[in-house]
Amino acid sequence: MPKTTKSGAAKKDELPSTLRRSSAKAQRTFAKAHDAAAEQYGSEERAHRVAYAAVKHSYEKVGDRWEAKEEKGPSDRRAERGDLNNPLPSAEGVDANASKNHLLDVARRLDVRGRSTMTKSELVDAIKKYNRRAQRR
Repeated sequence: MPKTTKSGAAKKDELPSTLRRSSAKAQRTFAKAHDAAAEQYGSEERAHRVAYAAVKHSYEKVGDRWEAKEEKGPSDRRAERGDLNNPLPSAEGVDANASKNHLLDVARRLDVRGRSTMTKSELVDAIKKYNRRAQRR
């Protein structure tokens, strides 16, 4: 099912909930990538994966929404490989390639407890855990 209108705007009722709470540009990115992939591959599941990959290239998941990254690029080692049968775990939208200071700032905004003593990988895991809880609400 197309995610964009004839004018190119995203159909909000067709978007995942986290994207409905995100900027219009993030919504358009997902919708246009989804529609192009659905047309090219003919698979709804693959189109969904492609659309999320496009969003993760420019946005990171913070709580229950997607926010623009300071620098565009892959969000984790799995995204860098881009293989469909990739065994590496996903960072679930957290920009794991960002600096530790950036991750600390995100954790501070989300009020993650114990963040000051965490390693970079622990910060990524804590932010992922917070994001999952926020999305369930």
